[in-house]
Amino acid sequence: MAHDVSFTIPDRPLGRADVSFEVSRNGAKLGTLKVSMGSIVWFPSGTSYGYRMKWGRFDALMQEHASQSEKR
Repeated sequence: MAHDVSFTIPDRPLGRADVSFEVSRNGAKLGTLKVSMGSIVWFPSGTSYGYRMKWGRFDALMQEHASQSEKR
């Protein structure tokens, strides 16, 4: 099942302003992923508070739990 992802790029360098990705499935918003220099934060739809993860922890999580399927 494909997801719709849209994003906005801030006028300032990353680190001073987050890059936001809105994620939807079947027209319903799942949430917003905010990416900054120090971490990523997932805001589920309809919430004010997000789930924050530092980049080192995200790297470890992906290597442990994600399937390897993409080639650069």
